[in-house]
Amino acid sequence: MGKNAKAGWMKHLTRLKPRDRTELLVLIGGIAILLLLVVFMKLASEVFEGETQSFDKKILLALRDPVDLSHPIGPRWMLSAALDITALGSATVLGLTVFAVAGFLLLQGLWRRALFVTAASLGGWFLNSALKQLFQRPRPDVVPHLREAMSMSFPSGHALTSAAVYLTLGALSMHIAQRRLTKVYCMTVAMIATALVGMSRLYLGVHYPTDVLAGWLLGLSWALLCWMIERSLERQAGLKRERAEAEARAKAEIKETKTNE
Repeated sequence: MGKNAKAGWMKHLTRLKPRDRTELLVLIGGIAILLLLVVFMKLASEVFEGETQSFDKKILLALRDPVDLSHPIGPRWMLSAALDITALGSATVLGLTVFAVAGFLLLQGLWRRALFVTAASLGGWFLNSALKQLFQRPRPDVVPHLREAMSMSFPSGHALTSAAVYLTLGALSMHIAQRRLTKVYCMTVAMIATALVGMSRLYLGVHYPTDVLAGWLLGLSWALLCWMIERSLERQAGLKRERAEAEARAKAEIKETKTNE
């Protein structure tokens, strides 16, 4: 019965007009954003009431050698890998990535999508900076830091901005890709990159687990919001194009009628 119901819903969705399908997806995205923000607000409340401190410390200590807390668990290459991976969430690497992608889109004549990627990325960085100043949570002092970190701790900027940038690029790639498998691949790669960046911050001891979780929640929310705005603008552009084409056809028919008379 469950499979039949699911198949029925899928069949119903495929029959929807593209405009109606977009409106449905935007509605679902809006609900998802509200849920993510509720979870974030609950998490932030627990963090600043000190309810998560014990959990945070246990996770960070579990990732270190109990004999020498300056040494992380695992083979030596894992530290080198974590340093490389965490750079994927740095402002330098993300900035170069956004610059390169936006430049490519502009050269392809896709100026609106280039503007979308740039605005979504800049918005993520601004959101991160504003929230760090708002919450003012110090960096963890449970274990020695294996990477220099100077800003505030909550939320994790690497987790937030990497989610905002990579998930936005993943959504854009999905929109451009033709095959369903390719679409799944694009978003999977974006999600893996986002997850690895966040986990590297824990391994290096520069963030509490709740910092990273908060960054993921906000980054995903921001990426979803930007996607919703982009889809809405695209739908409006599509409606304008349809109207223009309809008017052009109507004028052509009138002209043809007058010519025949």
